[in-house]
Amino acid sequence: MIISIDQAMRVSSFSCIAFTGAGGKTTALFHLANTLSKDTPVVVTASAHLGAWQVGFADNHLIADSPAAMDDLESQLKGITLITGDFNEGRTTPLDPESLHWLYQFCKSHSIPLLIEADGSRQKPLKAWAEHEPPIPAFVDQVVQVVGLMGLGKPLSDDIVHRAEIFSALSGLDIGEIVTLDALMRVLTHLDGGQKNIPTGARKLVLLNQADTTELQSIAHGMANSLLSSFDSVVVSSLADENVFAVHESIAGIVLAAGESARFGKPKQLLDWKGEPFVHAVARTALEAGLSPVIVVVGANSEQVEAAIADLNVVIVKNDEWKSGQGSSIRAGIRKLTTSPTPTGGVIFLLADQPQLTTSIIRALVEKHAEGLYPIVAPMVLDQRANPVLFDRVAFTDLLGIKGDVGGRAIFHKHRVEYLPWHDNRMLLDVDTPEHYQRLITDETL
Repeated sequence: MIISIDQAMRVSSFSCIAFTGAGGKTTALFHLANTLSKDTPVVVTASAHLGAWQVGFADNHLIADSPAAMDDLESQLKGITLITGDFNEGRTTPLDPESLHWLYQFCKSHSIPLLIEADGSRQKPLKAWAEHEPPIPAFVDQVVQVVGLMGLGKPLSDDIVHRAEIFSALSGLDIGEIVTLDALMRVLTHLDGGQKNIPTGARKLVLLNQADTTELQSIAHGMANSLLSSFDSVVVSSLADENVFAVHESIAGIVLAAGESARFGKPKQLLDWKGEPFVHAVARTALEAGLSPVIVVVGANSEQVEAAIADLNVVIVKNDEWKSGQGSSIRAGIRKLTTSPTPTGGVIFLLADQPQLTTSIIRALVEKHAEGLYPIVAPMVLDQRANPVLFDRVAFTDLLGIKGDVGGRAIFHKHRVEYLPWHDNRMLLDVDTPEHYQRLITDETL
Protein backbone atom coordinates (compact mmCIF):
# COMPACT_ATOMS: atom_id res chain seq x y z
CA MET A 1 0.00 0.00 0.00
CA ILE A 2 1.28 3.46 -0.91
CA ILE A 3 1.21 5.87 2.01
CA SER A 4 0.32 9.42 1.03
CA ILE A 5 2.17 12.18 2.81
CA ASP A 6 -1.01 13.61 4.37
CA GLN A 7 -1.84 10.15 5.72
CA ALA A 8 1.72 9.74 7.01
CA MET A 9 1.49 13.04 8.87
CA ARG A 10 -2.09 12.35 9.99
CA VAL A 11 -3.29 15.70 8.72
CA SER A 12 -6.78 16.66 9.92
CA SER A 13 -9.25 19.01 8.24
CA PHE A 14 -7.44 21.89 9.89
CA SER A 15 -3.78 21.43 10.62
CA CYS A 16 -1.13 24.01 11.39
CA ILE A 17 2.23 22.39 10.69
CA ALA A 18 5.72 23.85 11.03
CA PHE A 19 8.62 22.35 9.07
CA THR A 20 12.15 22.60 10.41
CA GLY A 21 15.50 20.93 9.76
CA ALA A 22 17.23 20.15 6.50
CA GLY A 23 17.44 17.63 3.69
CA GLY A 24 14.18 18.24 1.86
CA LYS A 25 12.19 20.59 4.08
CA THR A 26 10.80 22.67 1.21
CA THR A 27 10.15 19.54 -0.85
CA ALA A 28 8.22 17.99 2.04
CA LEU A 29 6.19 21.11 2.68
CA PHE A 30 5.13 21.64 -0.91
CA HIS A 31 4.56 17.93 -1.54
CA LEU A 32 2.10 17.99 1.34
CA ALA A 33 0.61 21.25 0.08
CA ASN A 34 0.11 19.80 -3.41
CA THR A 35 -1.56 16.71 -1.99
CA LEU A 36 -3.92 18.70 0.22
CA SER A 37 -4.74 21.30 -2.45
CA LYS A 38 -6.60 18.67 -4.48
CA ASP A 39 -9.44 19.01 -1.97
CA THR A 40 -9.00 22.39 -0.31
CA PRO A 41 -7.11 25.67 -0.60
CA VAL A 42 -3.80 25.57 1.27
CA VAL A 43 -1.95 28.51 2.79
CA VAL A 44 1.85 28.43 3.06
CA THR A 45 3.96 30.97 4.88
CA ALA A 46 7.30 31.22 6.68
CA SER A 47 8.54 32.42 10.04
CA ALA A 48 12.02 32.62 8.49
CA HIS A 49 13.41 33.83 5.18
CA LEU A 50 12.59 32.02 1.94
CA GLY A 51 14.73 32.03 -1.14
CA ALA A 52 13.15 33.70 -4.15
CA TRP A 53 13.31 30.36 -5.97
CA GLN A 54 10.88 28.84 -3.47
CA VAL A 55 8.09 31.25 -4.45
CA GLY A 56 7.61 29.40 -7.73
CA PHE A 57 6.32 26.29 -5.94
CA ALA A 58 3.07 28.08 -5.05
CA ASP A 59 0.12 28.81 -7.34
CA ASN A 60 -0.26 32.28 -5.91
CA HIS A 61 2.05 34.61 -3.99
CA LEU A 62 0.77 37.44 -1.83
CA ILE A 63 2.96 39.99 -0.05
CA ALA A 64 1.63 41.27 3.26
CA ASP A 65 3.14 43.66 5.78
CA SER A 66 0.18 43.74 8.16
CA PRO A 67 -3.15 42.00 8.87
CA ALA A 68 -4.91 44.79 6.97
CA ALA A 69 -3.08 43.72 3.81
CA MET A 70 -4.89 40.36 4.03
CA ASP A 71 -8.43 41.71 4.52
CA ASP A 72 -9.58 40.28 1.19
CA LEU A 73 -7.65 37.03 1.56
CA GLU A 74 -10.63 34.68 1.15
CA SER A 75 -11.27 35.86 -2.41
CA GLN A 76 -7.57 35.59 -3.32
CA LEU A 77 -7.00 31.99 -2.30
CA LYS A 78 -6.09 29.76 -5.23
CA GLY A 79 -4.66 26.25 -4.86
CA ILE A 80 -1.49 26.83 -2.86
CA THR A 81 -1.27 30.43 -1.71
CA LEU A 82 2.09 31.56 -0.37
CA ILE A 83 1.99 34.62 1.90
CA THR A 84 5.24 36.34 2.90
CA GLY A 85 6.73 39.70 3.60
CA ASP A 86 8.42 41.67 0.82
CA PHE A 87 11.61 40.66 -0.99
CA ASN A 88 14.97 41.73 0.38
CA GLU A 89 18.25 40.78 -1.30
CA GLY A 90 16.78 37.82 -3.14
CA ARG A 91 14.83 36.48 -0.17
CA THR A 92 11.36 36.98 1.18
CA THR A 93 11.06 38.37 4.68
CA PRO A 94 8.94 36.50 7.23
CA LEU A 95 5.56 37.77 8.32
CA ASP A 96 5.63 39.81 11.49
CA PRO A 97 4.18 38.04 14.58
CA GLU A 98 0.89 39.97 14.48
CA SER A 99 0.27 39.10 10.82
CA LEU A 100 1.28 35.48 11.36
CA HIS A 101 -1.15 35.10 14.24
CA TRP A 102 -3.92 36.77 12.21
CA LEU A 103 -3.25 34.31 9.39
CA TYR A 104 -3.45 31.38 11.81
CA GLN A 105 -6.82 32.55 13.13
CA PHE A 106 -8.10 33.03 9.58
CA CYS A 107 -7.05 29.53 8.48
CA LYS A 108 -8.45 27.96 11.63
CA SER A 109 -11.83 29.64 11.25
CA HIS A 110 -12.04 28.59 7.57
CA SER A 111 -10.62 25.04 8.14
CA ILE A 112 -7.75 25.75 5.75
CA PRO A 113 -4.42 23.92 6.30
CA LEU A 114 -1.59 26.28 7.25
CA LEU A 115 1.95 25.11 6.52
CA ILE A 116 4.91 27.08 7.85
CA GLU A 117 8.57 26.82 6.90
CA ALA A 118 10.23 27.61 10.20
CA ASP A 119 13.95 27.78 9.41
CA GLY A 120 16.50 27.63 6.65
CA SER A 121 19.25 25.14 5.83
CA ARG A 122 20.83 26.44 2.60
CA GLN A 123 19.88 23.20 0.82
CA LYS A 124 22.21 21.02 2.91
CA PRO A 125 21.15 17.59 4.22
CA LEU A 126 21.80 18.32 7.91
CA LYS A 127 21.75 21.33 10.18
CA ALA A 128 22.02 22.59 13.74
CA TRP A 129 20.30 25.62 15.18
CA ALA A 130 21.62 29.03 16.12
CA GLU A 131 20.36 30.77 19.23
CA HIS A 132 17.44 32.42 17.39
CA GLU A 133 16.39 29.22 15.61
CA PRO A 134 14.04 27.64 14.82
CA PRO A 135 11.31 30.33 15.01
CA ILE A 136 8.37 27.97 15.53
CA PRO A 137 5.10 29.79 16.32
CA ALA A 138 3.56 28.77 19.65
CA PHE A 139 0.21 27.97 18.03
CA VAL A 140 1.31 25.15 15.70
CA ASP A 141 -0.19 21.72 16.39
CA GLN A 142 2.54 19.69 14.66
CA VAL A 143 6.26 20.12 14.05
CA VAL A 144 7.98 18.14 11.29
CA GLN A 145 11.72 17.78 11.82
CA VAL A 146 13.25 16.95 8.43
CA VAL A 147 16.56 15.06 8.22
CA GLY A 148 18.58 14.35 5.09
CA LEU A 149 20.05 10.86 5.42
CA MET A 150 22.52 11.61 2.63
CA GLY A 151 24.55 13.45 5.27
CA LEU A 152 25.37 10.20 7.05
CA GLY A 153 28.86 8.87 6.43
CA LYS A 154 30.13 12.24 5.22
CA PRO A 155 32.76 14.39 6.98
CA LEU A 156 31.30 17.01 9.29
CA SER A 157 31.82 20.25 7.38
CA ASP A 158 29.99 23.31 6.12
CA ASP A 159 29.45 21.49 2.83
CA ILE A 160 27.19 18.93 4.48
CA VAL A 161 25.90 20.60 7.64
CA HIS A 162 24.42 24.06 8.02
CA ARG A 163 25.99 25.49 11.20
CA ALA A 164 28.59 22.74 11.42
CA GLU A 165 30.23 24.16 14.55
CA ILE A 166 26.98 23.95 16.51
CA PHE A 167 26.34 20.45 15.15
CA SER A 168 29.82 19.54 16.37
CA ALA A 169 29.05 20.76 19.89
CA LEU A 170 25.72 18.92 20.05
CA SER A 171 26.96 15.66 18.55
CA GLY A 172 30.38 15.41 20.18
CA LEU A 173 32.08 15.10 16.79
CA ASP A 174 35.04 17.19 15.74
CA ILE A 175 34.94 19.07 12.46
CA GLY A 176 36.10 16.68 9.75
CA GLU A 177 34.99 13.53 11.57
CA ILE A 178 32.49 11.26 9.84
CA VAL A 179 28.85 11.93 10.70
CA THR A 180 27.75 8.69 12.34
CA LEU A 181 24.30 7.39 13.14
CA ASP A 182 24.92 7.81 16.88
CA ALA A 183 26.03 11.41 16.37
CA LEU A 184 22.93 12.22 14.35
CA MET A 185 20.71 10.62 16.97
CA ARG A 186 22.33 12.76 19.68
CA VAL A 187 21.56 15.91 17.73
CA LEU A 188 17.95 14.94 16.97
CA THR A 189 17.14 14.09 20.58
CA HIS A 190 19.04 17.02 22.12
CA LEU A 191 16.96 19.77 23.75
CA ASP A 192 19.02 22.34 21.84
CA GLY A 193 18.90 20.21 18.69
CA GLY A 194 15.92 18.48 17.13
CA GLN A 195 13.75 19.17 20.18
CA LYS A 196 14.44 22.89 20.28
CA ASN A 197 11.57 25.40 20.50
CA ILE A 198 8.84 22.82 19.90
CA PRO A 199 5.68 24.16 21.56
CA THR A 200 4.25 22.20 24.47
CA GLY A 201 1.46 19.96 23.23
CA ALA A 202 2.52 20.00 19.58
CA ARG A 203 2.81 16.64 17.86
CA LYS A 204 6.44 15.88 17.02
CA LEU A 205 7.28 14.06 13.79
CA VAL A 206 10.75 13.34 12.43
CA LEU A 207 10.94 12.85 8.67
CA LEU A 208 13.94 10.70 7.76
CA ASN A 209 14.19 11.81 4.15
CA GLN A 210 16.59 10.95 1.33
CA ALA A 211 16.23 7.23 2.11
CA ASP A 212 17.03 6.67 -1.55
CA THR A 213 18.68 3.25 -1.18
CA THR A 214 17.69 0.04 0.55
CA GLU A 215 20.66 0.51 2.87
CA LEU A 216 19.50 3.96 3.97
CA GLN A 217 15.93 2.69 4.34
CA SER A 218 17.21 -0.08 6.62
CA ILE A 219 19.18 2.45 8.66
CA ALA A 220 16.09 4.66 8.98
CA HIS A 221 13.91 1.77 10.13
CA GLY A 222 16.56 0.91 12.70
CA MET A 223 16.50 4.47 14.06
CA ALA A 224 12.76 4.46 14.63
CA ASN A 225 12.45 2.71 17.99
CA SER A 226 15.04 4.95 19.64
CA LEU A 227 13.57 8.12 18.13
CA LEU A 228 10.06 7.27 19.35
CA SER A 229 11.20 8.13 22.87
CA SER A 230 11.56 11.75 21.67
CA PHE A 231 9.09 11.96 18.76
CA ASP A 232 5.48 10.88 18.28
CA SER A 233 6.11 9.58 14.79
CA VAL A 234 9.03 8.60 12.55
CA VAL A 235 8.42 8.74 8.79
CA VAL A 236 10.86 7.16 6.33
CA SER A 237 10.78 8.74 2.87
CA SER A 238 12.43 9.65 -0.39
CA LEU A 239 10.37 12.66 -1.32
CA ALA A 240 12.38 13.49 -4.42
CA ASP A 241 10.51 10.46 -5.81
CA GLU A 242 7.39 11.18 -3.70
CA ASN A 243 7.84 7.91 -1.77
CA VAL A 244 6.84 7.35 1.82
CA PHE A 245 8.13 3.93 2.85
CA ALA A 246 6.93 3.61 6.42
CA VAL A 247 5.39 5.42 9.37
CA HIS A 248 6.63 4.24 12.75
CA GLU A 249 4.52 5.15 15.79
CA SER A 250 4.13 3.83 19.31
CA ILE A 251 1.62 0.99 19.42
CA ALA A 252 -0.20 0.24 22.64
CA GLY A 253 -1.26 -3.11 24.01
CA ILE A 254 -4.56 -3.80 25.74
CA VAL A 255 -4.79 -7.11 27.60
CA LEU A 256 -8.42 -8.18 28.00
CA ALA A 257 -8.49 -9.84 31.44
CA ALA A 258 -11.86 -8.91 32.91
CA GLY A 259 -13.91 -12.06 32.31
CA GLU A 260 -15.04 -14.48 35.03
CA SER A 261 -14.19 -17.63 32.99
CA ALA A 262 -17.65 -19.12 33.64
CA ARG A 263 -17.21 -21.90 31.09
CA PHE A 264 -13.84 -22.90 32.52
CA GLY A 265 -14.93 -22.89 36.17
CA LYS A 266 -12.11 -20.78 37.63
CA PRO A 267 -10.16 -17.64 36.63
CA LYS A 268 -8.23 -18.43 33.46
CA GLN A 269 -6.12 -15.31 34.00
CA LEU A 270 -4.47 -17.03 36.95
CA LEU A 271 -3.78 -20.45 35.42
CA ASP A 272 -0.15 -21.51 35.41
CA TRP A 273 1.93 -21.19 32.27
CA LYS A 274 5.51 -22.35 32.74
CA GLY A 275 5.68 -20.94 36.24
CA GLU A 276 3.73 -17.71 35.82
CA PRO A 277 0.04 -16.78 35.66
CA PHE A 278 -1.51 -16.51 32.19
CA VAL A 279 -2.15 -12.78 32.51
CA HIS A 280 1.42 -12.15 33.65
CA ALA A 281 2.82 -14.07 30.67
CA VAL A 282 0.68 -12.15 28.18
CA ALA A 283 1.43 -8.72 29.67
CA ARG A 284 5.14 -9.50 29.95
CA THR A 285 5.28 -10.58 26.31
CA ALA A 286 3.54 -7.37 25.25
CA LEU A 287 6.11 -5.31 27.14
CA GLU A 288 9.04 -7.31 25.74
CA ALA A 289 7.68 -6.78 22.22
CA GLY A 290 7.86 -3.01 22.74
CA LEU A 291 4.17 -2.16 23.06
CA SER A 292 3.65 1.05 25.01
CA PRO A 293 1.69 1.61 27.09
CA VAL A 294 0.43 -1.84 28.05
CA ILE A 295 -3.04 -1.61 29.61
CA VAL A 296 -4.60 -4.53 31.47
CA VAL A 297 -8.37 -4.37 31.79
CA VAL A 298 -9.59 -6.19 34.89
CA GLY A 299 -13.08 -6.95 36.18
CA ALA A 300 -13.97 -10.28 37.78
CA ASN A 301 -11.44 -11.40 40.39
CA SER A 302 -9.72 -8.04 39.94
CA GLU A 303 -7.73 -8.11 43.18
CA GLN A 304 -6.15 -11.47 42.35
CA VAL A 305 -5.45 -10.48 38.75
CA GLU A 306 -3.88 -7.20 39.80
CA ALA A 307 -1.70 -8.98 42.34
CA ALA A 308 -0.50 -11.35 39.62
CA ILE A 309 0.90 -8.47 37.54
CA ALA A 310 1.98 -6.15 40.34
CA ASP A 311 5.64 -6.38 39.33
CA LEU A 312 5.02 -5.30 35.70
CA ASN A 313 5.05 -1.76 34.35
CA VAL A 314 1.46 -1.85 33.13
CA VAL A 315 -1.57 0.39 33.50
CA ILE A 316 -4.53 -1.17 35.32
CA VAL A 317 -8.04 -0.25 34.15
CA LYS A 318 -11.02 -1.52 36.11
CA ASN A 319 -14.10 -2.41 34.08
CA ASP A 320 -17.13 -2.31 36.35
CA GLU A 321 -19.34 -3.37 33.44
CA TRP A 322 -17.47 -6.62 32.74
CA LYS A 323 -20.62 -8.72 33.04
CA SER A 324 -21.98 -7.12 29.86
CA GLY A 325 -19.25 -8.77 27.79
CA GLN A 326 -15.95 -8.13 26.05
CA GLY A 327 -17.19 -4.99 24.33
CA SER A 328 -17.18 -3.12 27.65
CA SER A 329 -13.52 -4.04 28.22
CA ILE A 330 -12.59 -2.84 24.75
CA ARG A 331 -14.32 0.47 25.43
CA ALA A 332 -12.64 0.83 28.84
CA GLY A 333 -9.18 0.21 27.36
CA ILE A 334 -9.65 2.60 24.44
CA ARG A 335 -11.06 5.33 26.70
CA LYS A 336 -7.95 5.10 28.87
CA LEU A 337 -5.73 5.16 25.82
CA THR A 338 -7.37 8.18 24.20
CA THR A 339 -7.14 10.23 27.40
CA SER A 340 -3.43 9.53 27.78
CA PRO A 341 -1.12 12.53 27.21
CA THR A 342 1.09 10.29 25.04
CA PRO A 343 -0.50 9.64 21.64
CA THR A 344 -0.30 6.24 20.00
CA GLY A 345 -0.67 5.17 16.40
CA GLY A 346 -2.72 2.10 17.21
CA VAL A 347 -3.39 -0.72 19.62
CA ILE A 348 -3.06 -4.49 19.73
CA PHE A 349 -5.70 -6.38 21.72
CA LEU A 350 -4.33 -9.42 23.52
CA LEU A 351 -6.38 -12.17 25.13
CA ALA A 352 -5.45 -13.24 28.65
CA ASP A 353 -5.98 -16.89 27.76
CA GLN A 354 -3.25 -16.99 25.11
CA PRO A 355 -0.01 -17.15 27.13
CA GLN A 356 1.74 -18.93 24.23
CA LEU A 357 1.76 -15.65 22.32
CA THR A 358 5.23 -14.66 21.08
CA THR A 359 6.96 -11.34 20.67
CA SER A 360 7.55 -12.27 17.02
CA ILE A 361 3.91 -12.02 15.96
CA ILE A 362 3.42 -8.77 17.88
CA ARG A 363 6.44 -7.17 16.22
CA ALA A 364 5.37 -8.46 12.82
CA LEU A 365 1.93 -6.84 13.22
CA VAL A 366 3.56 -3.55 14.20
CA GLU A 367 5.93 -3.67 11.22
CA LYS A 368 3.10 -4.49 8.81
CA HIS A 369 1.10 -1.56 10.13
CA ALA A 370 4.08 0.77 9.67
CA GLU A 371 4.32 -0.19 5.99
CA GLY A 372 0.83 0.99 5.14
CA LEU A 373 -0.95 2.49 8.18
CA TYR A 374 -3.64 -0.12 7.58
CA PRO A 375 -6.77 0.41 9.71
CA ILE A 376 -6.74 -3.23 10.86
CA VAL A 377 -3.96 -5.84 10.68
CA ALA A 378 -4.86 -9.43 11.57
CA PRO A 379 -2.86 -12.68 11.41
CA MET A 380 -4.05 -15.39 9.03
CA VAL A 381 -3.13 -18.90 10.15
CA LEU A 382 -4.13 -21.94 8.06
CA ASP A 383 -6.75 -19.78 6.29
CA GLN A 384 -8.23 -18.77 9.64
CA ARG A 385 -8.14 -15.32 11.17
CA ALA A 386 -6.30 -15.41 14.49
CA ASN A 387 -5.51 -13.18 17.46
CA PRO A 388 -3.99 -10.77 18.35
CA VAL A 389 -5.28 -8.02 16.06
CA LEU A 390 -3.91 -4.50 15.57
CA PHE A 391 -6.24 -1.52 15.12
CA ASP A 392 -5.00 1.83 13.84
CA ARG A 393 -6.13 4.93 15.72
CA VAL A 394 -8.59 5.73 12.89
CA ALA A 395 -10.67 2.82 14.22
CA PHE A 396 -10.77 4.03 17.83
CA THR A 397 -14.12 5.82 17.47
CA ASP A 398 -15.75 2.66 16.13
CA LEU A 399 -14.15 0.56 18.87
CA LEU A 400 -15.77 2.85 21.42
CA GLY A 401 -19.13 1.98 19.91
CA ILE A 402 -18.86 -1.80 20.37
CA LYS A 403 -21.63 -3.28 22.53
CA GLY A 404 -22.24 -6.69 24.04
CA ASP A 405 -20.07 -9.77 24.21
CA VAL A 406 -18.22 -9.23 20.92
CA GLY A 407 -14.66 -8.26 20.12
CA GLY A 408 -13.02 -6.06 17.53
CA ARG A 409 -14.38 -8.23 14.71
CA ALA A 410 -17.61 -6.25 15.11
CA ILE A 411 -16.06 -3.37 13.16
CA PHE A 412 -14.19 -5.35 10.49
CA HIS A 413 -16.85 -4.42 7.93
CA LYS A 414 -16.16 -0.71 8.50
CA HIS A 415 -12.43 -0.69 7.72
CA ARG A 416 -9.94 -2.27 5.40
CA VAL A 417 -8.41 -5.39 6.95
CA GLU A 418 -4.87 -6.34 5.97
CA TYR A 419 -4.13 -9.99 6.67
CA LEU A 420 -0.66 -11.08 7.71
CA PRO A 421 0.09 -14.71 6.75
CA TRP A 422 1.57 -16.49 9.78
CA HIS A 423 2.67 -20.08 9.96
CA ASP A 424 2.10 -20.91 13.61
CA ASN A 425 -1.03 -22.92 14.36
CA ARG A 426 -0.46 -22.48 18.10
CA MET A 427 -2.12 -19.07 17.71
CA LEU A 428 -5.44 -20.76 16.93
CA LEU A 429 -5.63 -22.22 20.45
CA ASP A 430 -7.24 -20.36 23.29
CA VAL A 431 -8.29 -21.86 26.58
CA ASP A 432 -12.06 -22.12 26.96
CA THR A 433 -12.24 -25.50 28.75
CA PRO A 434 -10.05 -27.61 31.05
CA GLU A 435 -9.44 -29.89 28.05
CA HIS A 436 -7.99 -26.95 26.11
CA TYR A 437 -5.75 -26.15 29.07
CA GLN A 438 -4.45 -29.70 29.25
CA ARG A 439 -3.68 -29.60 25.54
CA LEU A 440 -1.88 -26.31 25.99
CA ILE A 441 0.38 -27.39 28.84
CA THR A 442 1.15 -30.84 27.44
CA ASP A 443 1.94 -29.77 23.88
CA GLU A 444 5.73 -29.84 23.72
CA THR A 445 5.76 -27.46 20.73
CA LEU A 446 4.30 -24.66 22.83
